[in-house]
Amino acid sequence: MAPDDRDRHDSAPDLRILGDRITLQPSGFVEPPKDKDEKDEALMKNVARFRSEPLRFLRDVSLYVSGTGWRAYDDVIGQPIFYNGFSEHIKTQVMSATVLQTKIAQLADLRISVEEKQGLLPPPSSGREYEIRKAKRRAELVQGLQEVAEHLTDNMICKFESKTFIRGAYYLVTQLLLRAYHQGIHVSSEEVLRLRNVAEEAEKKKQSIIFLPCHRSHVDYVAQQLLCYRLGLALPVVVAGDNLNFPLVGSFLQHAGAMYIRRSFGDDQLYTTLVQAYIDVLLQGGYNLECFIEGGRSRTGKLLPPKFGILSFVLDSLLSGRVEDAIICPVSTQYDKVIETEGYVTELLGVPKKKENLADFLSGGSNVLSLRLGRVDVRFHEPWSLRGFIDDQISRLSKVPSAIHVDWTDTKNQVVRQKLLRTLGYKVLADINDVSVVMPTALIGTVLLTLRGRGVGRAELIRRVEWLTERVRAKGGRVAHFGNLPLSDVIERGLEVLGKDLVGVVEGLAEPTYYAVDRFQLSFYRNMTIHLFISEALVAAALYTKVKQGGGPAIQDIPYKELRDQVLFLSSLFRGEFIYSGEGLQVNLERTLAGLEADNIIMIERDEQRNITKIGLSDAERAAGRENYDFYCFLIWPFIEASWLAAVSLMGLTPPLGQKDDLGKTLYHQGDLSYFEAVNKETLKNSYQRFEEEGIIQVVRSKDSRIPPRLRVSPEWRPRRDEVTGNLTASGKLWDFTEKIASSRREGKNRRDGATVSTRVIRLTDELGQKLWEEAVRGVDGGKKAKGLNAPARLSAEEERVLERSQREKKKRRTLEGRAHL
Repeated sequence: MAPDDRDRHDSAPDLRILGDRITLQPSGFVEPPKDKDEKDEALMKNVARFRSEPLRFLRDVSLYVSGTGWRAYDDVIGQPIFYNGFSEHIKTQVMSATVLQTKIAQLADLRISVEEKQGLLPPPSSGREYEIRKAKRRAELVQGLQEVAEHLTDNMICKFESKTFIRGAYYLVTQLLLRAYHQGIHVSSEEVLRLRNVAEEAEKKKQSIIFLPCHRSHVDYVAQQLLCYRLGLALPVVVAGDNLNFPLVGSFLQHAGAMYIRRSFGDDQLYTTLVQAYIDVLLQGGYNLECFIEGGRSRTGKLLPPKFGILSFVLDSLLSGRVEDAIICPVSTQYDKVIETEGYVTELLGVPKKKENLADFLSGGSNVLSLRLGRVDVRFHEPWSLRGFIDDQISRLSKVPSAIHVDWTDTKNQVVRQKLLRTLGYKVLADINDVSVVMPTALIGTVLLTLRGRGVGRAELIRRVEWLTERVRAKGGRVAHFGNLPLSDVIERGLEVLGKDLVGVVEGLAEPTYYAVDRFQLSFYRNMTIHLFISEALVAAALYTKVKQGGGPAIQDIPYKELRDQVLFLSSLFRGEFIYSGEGLQVNLERTLAGLEADNIIMIERDEQRNITKIGLSDAERAAGRENYDFYCFLIWPFIEASWLAAVSLMGLTPPLGQKDDLGKTLYHQGDLSYFEAVNKETLKNSYQRFEEEGIIQVVRSKDSRIPPRLRVSPEWRPRRDEVTGNLTASGKLWDFTEKIASSRREGKNRRDGATVSTRVIRLTDELGQKLWEEAVRGVDGGKKAKGLNAPARLSAEEERVLERSQREKKKRRTLEGRAHL
């Protein structure tokens, strides 16, 4: 992006929403406070109204309840909502939907067929009497299924019934939210005006706007609903997990727009069809919908791979012809500080997530009110037609030569649907990244975790934040800057928001020196920037295979083919972690190398035909102490560590997934693992999923959801053992794979000893594997469930057959995708 384009891109003024006030501020500018008292004015004014001015407080409440001015929520862009009988109207439409009634009839017929085979129907005295009994039994089954479906529908659908309720809810939630996020909610005025224009057109065509936000906090859907209300847009129906449907809070959220669905549908055909019918009704009626593209909240700070559940229902509505079109609007929600990060750390370390309940909600809410968490930035990507997307993809796929024979115009074909669904999911993630704003706290966290040494002085921190800001802009990213407020003040405010539990300061030196206190929690904010630099980080990690060897520049240079192969390997390894450019490896690699060369970080040798032959660090970068090169390495190293840890854990006897953390924590404290945040459940889970996709491990999942998955290393990847001692040997396909990952990692102890996976690491892996398998076998042979396990250690003959069939299907799918593999 050219500088002048970037300036225009950033120059659209922000709208700052703080309670009733909406102020126009250029580029996220927040007017600098004149003194400390004035800094707290907006926050304290709301509290004072309740405590010292009860009459004025009651007057404000009455304005919302009675609906004065914009608070009335009468002149709304979108389909009519919040009227008495809305829920019953929707429920009637869902229950009468053709797809639901057809499924109920099919299930009833299926049950009749089973009862006939099992002789459960009363024996007939005549053919006609039998048919009458059969019809009566079928009617009973249909009636029972109808009652079940009606009950499920009532629990599922949102209940936009009362404007008085939503006015009061808006006032209450605004007061609570702005006590924590005291600098308000910021949006782009340009994006809001564009969204309103799109909403007006959608209203005329009776089309739904489907908001697809990223998900980092429970505040996400609160902020979205508040914005839609304040800006006069019809509130979306928000897809929520039924774990939030607990007493009082569940009903409140349902009347504010939440629709509750199960986390897993299993084989429940009736429930699956019911969800499809409800989605159809919403889209046919032009009601807005909101669904988190990642499914659950990101515990790591970066985008998670897309979850395709609700998207598949939406896509089916259009591909089946039941819905003509819908408008997709990707949304990015960024925070100075996320309320839940401390809880995320414990979950990532393997502590089970607590089930939501009213007591925790109230106690946690009261604690949040005393915090000062800065501001929330919400950005809307330019909305686009889902029908247009489908047509464009089908047209493009039909023109591209394929190794398989598929009619891409046949939208009933599951191969075509899966391709469209996957492309749709990753396009939405890319759009979210495109409009995401990098907050000051993310800049600070990134700098602190990408510098060598124990701490950084104030002047150096400012210099590196300024450098990082320039790099973000150069990559086309957005930075939530503060107008004419000095960068030093912005950093000071960011440090204040992060707090001393995350960033410590040493006073009494020549200048204040800052250091990371909680690296694990701070990594959440670092990961908010990594999507902008993932290409550079992969190149840096590939080059590190030579740089780590030390010696002179000639030894540390890498041939182009070697670098390309390692970048390809790492890109494939992290396919489930990051979103890459859709232009392909070659184009992306050459552009990245050109950018790093222009920044004077690397030098490139070319032959007479201008083909790249060799890459190495530039003299200028070496003279600067490799600070910019190291920045990119530090970004990717924790993920390389996590993948290495996952691969190393398979060197044992493949213990269950839930037990890997023991090994990781031990290696970290013994110095064989450089980053404690590599002991991360989400990143490890992604690694295991990639290993499963590639056939390195085989996973058997039981139909009983209470039984955890079991895994084993595929025979061709299984590590070898010494025939005499029984110890693992440093050889075989899995060992070579682990070493290939290790070649780019920043080791702890003995990092240049040649054997990157040391003897003690193998020993620890083997000991843990032996222990877990002994427990599993003892649990089976002794008739008891082993500690932490409730699944048999050995596969049954049927499970072996299912596993073999599953492996064949995965191999076929890998061939179909035509991607690079590990």
